[in-house]
Formats: sequence, C-alpha cells, structure tokens
Amino acid sequence: MTELDSIRRTKIIFTLGPASEGEGMLEKLLRAGADIVRLNMAHASHEWTRMAIRRIRAVSGRVGREVAIMMDIKGPEIRTGDLSVPLELKAGEIFDFTVKPGGSESSGSDQEIRSVDVNYKDLVNDITVGDTVLVDNGLLRLEVLAKDEARIRCRVLIPGELKSRRHINLPGVKVNLPAFTEKDRGDATVGLEEGIDFIALSFVREAADIELLRQFLAARKSRVRVIAKIEDQSAIDNLNEIVAACDGLMVARGDLGIECPFEELPVIQRRAVRTCIAQGRPVIVATHMLESMIAQPVPTRAEITDVANAVYELADCVMLSGETTIGKYPVECVRMLDAISRRIEREADDEWRPRAVFTGERMKVLNSAVVLANELPRSKLLTFTRHGFMAQGLALLRPAHSSILAVTPSPQVYRQLRLLRAVEPVLMPLASEPNETIENAIALLRRQGRLAPGDKLIIATDILASDRLVDSVQLRTVR
Repeated sequence: MTELDSIRRTKIIFTLGPASEGEGMLEKLLRAGADIVRLNMAHASHEWTRMAIRRIRAVSGRVGREVAIMMDIKGPEIRTGDLSVPLELKAGEIFDFTVKPGGSESSGSDQEIRSVDVNYKDLVNDITVGDTVLVDNGLLRLEVLAKDEARIRCRVLIPGELKSRRHINLPGVKVNLPAFTEKDRGDATVGLEEGIDFIALSFVREAADIELLRQFLAARKSRVRVIAKIEDQSAIDNLNEIVAACDGLMVARGDLGIECPFEELPVIQRRAVRTCIAQGRPVIVATHMLESMIAQPVPTRAEITDVANAVYELADCVMLSGETTIGKYPVECVRMLDAISRRIEREADDEWRPRAVFTGERMKVLNSAVVLANELPRSKLLTFTRHGFMAQGLALLRPAHSSILAVTPSPQVYRQLRLLRAVEPVLMPLASEPNETIENAIALLRRQGRLAPGDKLIIATDILASDRLVDSVQLRTVR
C-alpha cells in the first residue's frame, strides 16, 4: 500500500485560539491531519494575528506539512453594548434597545423600562413593528412593539440573562450595514502582508458583497481566494449568484440555525453542497460539528452522524470552531473528524453522484479522466496546474475512489489546493515541455513513496500536438 492509498478525501479546518495556538499543540494538530488553519478576526488583534501566522508557517515547515491559512473577517455585525452587570430579562417584560444616549424612557408606570445600547445607529430604520429580535445566538427572543429615532421597544418572549456585547440576529430583516467594513479592511491588510491564502467574508447577502472584497484584493494584486459565508435568509435566497461569485462557500450553521427555522437547516446544507458541486466551487460545512468535545473527550452519537452526513454529501471540508479554540481536546477533535471521514469514504455510496454542468472542452476531458479512474482499480489521477483550476475541475467531479495528485510550481496555489476534496498537492517546477514535466513528476512521486509499481496513473494535462497544446487524457502504468 502506498501513502496515497490512505489519503483522506474530506479536508479538515480548525480554528486557532488559546487551546491551540502554542507551537507544541500546533505541531500535534498538523500531524493529526489538519489541512487549513482558520483565524477568527472577531476576537483577534493585529499583533496576535501576525504572530500566529508566522508561528503556523514555522511549525508547518518543521513538520513538513504546509497548511493553508484562512482569515475569517468579522463582516457587518450588530451587538449590544456594555453592561455593568448582566440583566435577567423576564417573559412579558418591556425592554428597549437604544441607539442614542438616553433613548429609553419611562413607560408612565412605576416600573422603569430597562435598556441596552446597540452599536448600529440605523437599526431603527431597518426594523419594523412585529419583527423578531434574537440575542445571544437566539437564547433571548423579543418582539418589536414600537420604535422612534432613539429606541426600539420590545416585549420579551423567551427570557434569559443578557450580558455585555451579545450578538443580535434579525430573521428576515435586511440591514443596510456595509458588507466589507473598515475593520475588515484593516484586518485583511494585515493578512495580505503576512501571506494568508483565503479570506472568509462573513454575512454575505448577495453577490455584490463579494465584489467589494474582490475590488480590495485586485487593487493589491492579491491572488487570495474568497470564501463566502452564508448565514441568513438573504444568502439562501441568493444562493446561486453567491456561489457563482465566490471561490468557495462556507455553510455557517451557527447563525443559519438562528436566522432560519431549525427544520430547514439540513435542507439548506444539502442544497448548498449540491449547488457548489454543480457550479464547481468547494464547500465547507461548519459550526457545532463536535461541540460537546469542548468539554468531554468523546462526541455524542448525533455529532458522529452529523459529520458523517457532511462526508456522505461529498462536502470538501468540515470545520472545527470552539472545539479547538477553547476546548479541552483539540487534537482528539481533529483525530475524530479524520476517523469518521475515512470510514465513511470507504463506503460505496452511489445513491447520488455529482451532475456538474460541462460547459467547455476542458471539462469534458476532465470528466473522461474521472470516468476512467472510476473504472480502474489502484488508479490515481495526476494533473498540472499553475492557478489551481485543473485540480478544481477534477475535484468537483468527485472521483469515487481515486485521489488527485495536483502538481503546481506556486507555493500559494499548493496551499490553496488543501481546500479541495480528494486533492493532494505536490510542489514542483514545471518544465517547458509537457512530457518532461510528467516524467519529472512521476520520478518525484516515486521517490516520495506516493506512487508504487503497478499503480494506474491517469494523467489529465495538455500535450504538444502539431505545434500547439491540446488537452488530453493519458493512461500509464507506473514501472
């Protein structure tokens, strides 16, 4: 058995935090099989970010496993202000969200109405009477009764404790906050200076939101890939255009589960995964995958099934958040995702296979390569790519058994290929003559133990024919 016979097709992303940022723990996580490190900029300073990126690169070099770095920028966000002490809100209580100092007022009775400030002053213009306000991941639910220029008056429907700086969700309400904020610009600038590979844009509502970030990157001549996070109903309504505009999609189930009915969440996830595959975009399933492992060493049986479903759906990546930022068992979480993914990937599940739309000759050639790979035992796909698109085309076709060896001369593309399902990147210069490049790659992979005599190698590349390059599929047996 060669090294690639045991390759895990589903990629693993983990979020860096206090529980995982030390060099020793980082090394363990990379050795356990992590592919991408996520930096959550909602809680990160620029100084910490620079140190973290440099540490990841140093540990990657020492371990010999170059992982990608994804910066998850905060995006538009509505939060409550600071409170000197938490407030215990009671069912039926009248409560104010204020956008101006002194915005709350007495109700005319002996009971003074309690209030908290919000950080978005135009909220009163976006919200209407009858709308629902969810606070702290939906733990508190309020109904809007009235509003004026200074405050929004609500009735508490689901009671609970309100603490400082809690996130506010407004199901079905379109807010007019900018998609790419000044804080995002500052954070992204630091990331580009330090050489990140992906930027995840939070609360994407439409394709135009992605274009703002693309303009920022283009002005800096950056090839960083854009991941769109879908987190509310607007994103679901505009899913097709968002997928077409981004380089990858993250199904951020935390806020989606607040903004949308719970029973809709599995339907949204499956639709998002299939839409991405059909349009040739990688897709990440994120949030609460192994939430119980923040505090305990083994997951619940439901969590195991949840991870398995994402793998069955042929998602490119599964992602850890709190499990590796503040959890007690970060390495065990990565190993658990690895074990579940490998087991499910061994299942011959042909109930649903991708039906991508083949719009050009190149995609038809790549499809022929995958069809051939699916028919041949001990076969591997080999391709060559400068920008990652050949590998991405093969990955979207979801080979049933074969891994995809993607050779690139670019270190950044090498890292970005970590996002794609079943793709194993290979860093190597490309020769001017295609056949020489193929021979060099086979020799390198043999030396690395990633190919063995008798392996069937299906090569999707271009060849020189009549003084021009044409796309081709070759079948070779490794000698």
